[in-house]
Amino acid sequence: MKKYISGLSRLLLLAGVMVTASCTDYLDKAPGSDIDENEPYKNFRNFQGFVEELYGGIPSITSTDSHNAWNHGEDEYWEPSDTRPVSYHVDQGNYRVMVEDGTYIYGFPRNGNGNPESDKKADKGNIWRLSWKCIRKANIGLANMEKLQSATQEERELIQGQLLFFRGWFHFMLMQYWGGLPYIDHVLPSGETPMLPRLNYRETAELAAADMEAAAKLLPVDWDKTTAGRPTLGNNNMRANKIMALAFAGKCLLWAGSPLMNYESSGDASYNTELCKRAADLLGEALAITESTGRYELADFSQWNDLFYYADKGTRVPGLKETIFQENLVELLGRFDWNQRNDYFSQIVISSGVKVQPTANYALYYGMANGEPIASWTEADAVSGYDPNYPWKGRDPRFYKDFVIDGMQVVRDEKGIVEEEIKYASLYSDGKWRIANGMKSNLTGLVETKFIPQTAKNVSWVQEWSMSVVLSLMRLSDLYLLYSEATACGYGSPTAKAATFGMTAVEAVNKVRARAGVGEVASRFTGSTDAFLPELYRERAVELAFEGHRFIDLRRWMLLTKRPYTLKTKLEFDRTKEFSFRNPSEARVANLREEVLFERKLDDRHYWLPLPTADVNIYPEFGQNPGW
Repeated sequence: MKKYISGLSRLLLLAGVMVTASCTDYLDKAPGSDIDENEPYKNFRNFQGFVEELYGGIPSITSTDSHNAWNHGEDEYWEPSDTRPVSYHVDQGNYRVMVEDGTYIYGFPRNGNGNPESDKKADKGNIWRLSWKCIRKANIGLANMEKLQSATQEERELIQGQLLFFRGWFHFMLMQYWGGLPYIDHVLPSGETPMLPRLNYRETAELAAADMEAAAKLLPVDWDKTTAGRPTLGNNNMRANKIMALAFAGKCLLWAGSPLMNYESSGDASYNTELCKRAADLLGEALAITESTGRYELADFSQWNDLFYYADKGTRVPGLKETIFQENLVELLGRFDWNQRNDYFSQIVISSGVKVQPTANYALYYGMANGEPIASWTEADAVSGYDPNYPWKGRDPRFYKDFVIDGMQVVRDEKGIVEEEIKYASLYSDGKWRIANGMKSNLTGLVETKFIPQTAKNVSWVQEWSMSVVLSLMRLSDLYLLYSEATACGYGSPTAKAATFGMTAVEAVNKVRARAGVGEVASRFTGSTDAFLPELYRERAVELAFEGHRFIDLRRWMLLTKRPYTLKTKLEFDRTKEFSFRNPSEARVANLREEVLFERKLDDRHYWLPLPTADVNIYPEFGQNPGW
C-alpha cells in the first residue's frame, strides 16, 4: 500500500458542505426580522437550543431507508439477486456508491423517490455532510462563548464541553472512513475558499482527542445531578458527559495507534505503543469513573435483547444502563417496520424483504461455553469439546441469542395449523427454508435474530409487533474490550494494567464473558500480547456481532484483504432420524460441510473510502485517496 498522505499537501473542503450548507436555520433570519444576532447565545436555555442541533447530526445506522445494510465485514450475506444494499457494493469493491450518491455508508443508495420524509430519514446516514456541518456549528458556538452572559459557571462549562466534544467526535467519525483530514478548529469565512492543510491520521486524531479530553474536564458524569439539568430531569441520558468524552478520546487514540492508521501516519504497520498506552489510560479512567459511580452497568444476560430492540413498547428506547452513546433516534417507532423486520426470514415464511443471513464463517467465531475457540466446523476438537456431529451443542450462550438454528420455532402457531417445515426453521440442506424461492431462500444455514424476536411471525406469517431498534455507537462491554486492546498493546502484556484502572487486559475480556456465562480466556493465550490478540479480536466479533463494528475493526487491523476474512460461507448438512424439535441445540447432524458462497476481491485501496469526486476535483493540489 502506498503511504496514504504521499503527494497530499493541502485540502479544499467543499464550500457547499462546510459553508453554505452548514449555516443552520437556527442562525438564519428572515428578511425584516428584528431578532438580534446575539439571541441564540444570550442565556443557557437559548445556547443549549443551539447545541441541541448537534445531537441531530449524530448519524443513523438502522433507519437510513426501508432496508438497512450496515454490516460490511465478512459477517452477512445479502440476497445476491438484489444489487441495492450498500453491503453488496462493498462485496464488489465498489465503495463509490457510498460517496457519490449522497455518502450513505449504511443502508441503500438514495432512492430518489422525492419523498421529503424519506429523504429526511435517509439524510441521517450521510456522515460526510452531517459531520462537516456539525463541525462548523460547533466552531460557531465556541466563537460566540463570550456572548453567553446570563449563565452560571456550571452552565458555561456544559455548553463549552458539549461543543468541544462534538467538534472532536465528528472529526473522529470522518477519520474512521477517510483517514487524515484538515482539523477545522475555527469558523471558516463564508466569502472565501478555504485552503487548509490535510493532516495525517495521527495529527488529526491528536487534535480530536485533545478536544474530547478538554470536554471531559468540563462535563459532568451525570446531567441529572447538575442544577442546569434539573428542568430536563430523566431526559438527559444521551447528553455528552465526562465518561463519553474520555471513552471516545481513548478510542480515537487507539484507532490512531492501530496498524492501518499507524501505517498511514508513519509507514509502520504495527501498533503504536505510545498511542495505545495513552488510549489505555483514558479508557481506564472512563471505566474507573463508571465503576465507582454506577453511571453505566453491564446488563444482565437475561436482558440481552433489551440492549438492541423492544417489541410493542411504544417509543421506549432500548439500551438499558449499558448504552453510553447511541445512534440517531429518528423515526424510532417505525424504523424496523415492514420491510426491515422481514429481511431475516426466508421467503417461504414471509414474502417481503431483501433477504440477508449471517455467514457460517462468522458464526464460527462463537466458540464453546467453556471459552475455548473452535478452529473448524468439520473437525472435532478435544480441547474445546466441539463435536461436528453436534455443531450446535455446548456453544457460547450468545450463539443462541444471536442465531436461529435448524429446528428452532419461528412462527407462533397456537392452533397447530402451520406445517412443521415452516413453523420450525428448516435450515438443513433439503429443508423448505433452503430450497424454496431461489435467491430469497435461506442461503447460509443460519438465521440472524439479534434484532428481532425468534418467534416473530404469527400463523399468517406477518409480524404483528411494532419494533424499536437502536444500535449503540458505544456500550459498556465495548469500552471494556477497547481498554483491553489498548492496555495489552500499550503496556506490552495481556496481564498488564493501565495506570488509571485496576483491571488487567485479560480481566476486562473475562468480565465481558462472565456476563454471558462464558469461560475465561485460556492461559495459553495470556502469555504474550501476540498470543492474546486473536482471542480479543474473536471476543469483539462475538460480543459486538452485527452492530456495525466489524468493517472498521477489519480495516484498522489490516485484515480486510486477507483470507479467511475475504470469504463468506454457508453450512450444508442433513438431519438424522434422531432429530427432535424439543431441543434443537442438542441435534445430531450428518454430512456437515462448509462451502464458500463468495470471496471478496479487495486490495489495498479498499482500506479507505474514496472522497467525493466533486470535492477532489475543485483544484489540482487536492489528491484523492490512494487507488481511487
